[in-house]
Amino acid sequence: MIDRIRSSQLRYGETGVTLIELIIVVTILSILATAAIPAVKFEVKRAKERELRADLWEMRRGIDMYKDVADLGGIQTKADSNNYPPDLQTLVDGVDVKDKKMRFLRSIPIDPMTGNADWGLRSNQDEPDSDSFGGQNVYDVYSKSEGTALDGTKYKTW
Repeated sequence: MIDRIRSSQLRYGETGVTLIELIIVVTILSILATAAIPAVKFEVKRAKERELRADLWEMRRGIDMYKDVADLGGIQTKADSNNYPPDLQTLVDGVDVKDKKMRFLRSIPIDPMTGNADWGLRSNQDEPDSDSFGGQNVYDVYSKSEGTALDGTKYKTW
C-alpha cells in the first residue's frame, strides 16, 4: 500500500508548469502575434488592390466591347457619344442587337477601396485627369478612393 502512495505522489521537479513559465510563453506569443499584424494588413491590402485592378479591367473591357459593337453599327448611339455607353448601368442592362439582348457586364462591381458601387466616370470629352464627369458618355472608370496603393500611386489614377 505504501508503494502505491509513493508512486502516485509527484517527485520534486515534476510539479508541472509554473506561473512564470506560463507568463513567458504568453509574452512570446504576444510578441509574435504583434509582429504578424503588419504582414496580415499588407496581404489584405494587396488582395483589395488585386480586386480593384480586376474590377477596373472588367468594366473597361465592357466599355470597349460596347464601343466595338456600336462602331460596327450594331447599336444606335447618340451623335455626340462617340459610340461609348451613356452609363455603366447600360452595360449591365444590355442593348438590343439584331433582336437579341447583348449585355457587357453581369453587374457593376463594388469598389473594394470605398465599399460601394459609386465609381468615378470620365467622358470622352473630359480632360484625362478630370474628377468631374461631363455626362456625355462613359469613356473611362476609376476608383473614388483617396487612398495610396502599395506602389505609392493613388487609387483614383489607376
